[in-house]
Amino acid sequence: MTDVIAEHSDPLSAPFWRAASGCELFLQRCRNCDQNSLYPRPFCVVCHADTLEWVKASGLGVVFSKTKVWRQVLPELPPPYSVAIVELDEGPRLMTRVINGEASIGDRVRVAWLERGGEPRLPVFEPYSGSFA
Repeated sequence: MTDVIAEHSDPLSAPFWRAASGCELFLQRCRNCDQNSLYPRPFCVVCHADTLEWVKASGLGVVFSKTKVWRQVLPELPPPYSVAIVELDEGPRLMTRVINGEASIGDRVRVAWLERGGEPRLPVFEPYSGSFA
């Protein structure tokens, strides 16, 4: 999987895809101001420090926004399917697909992993009604 990660990422995003290959969702945390961020960046967007580290996220969140796609844009994505912006419990928002059921704005979701045949796993989200202790 390492060769696949190197082929499909740059040095800045490689830790994200390496974690995804093990079905773990990672994000960046600034050691200076404790701000979490996702997508990968070379510096903190709050304090501009270059003290970012990769940390494991809970994989839990809330649907912040969503839409349904009705046109086929790729052969592997037959419509209709849901696209959402999920606000992770750690703060950052991530654009993703919702699978395994429907989730409305405000609903709790958890990360799931989409296999993509030779490419890094992709984080998607699914409805979750369990405890978020």
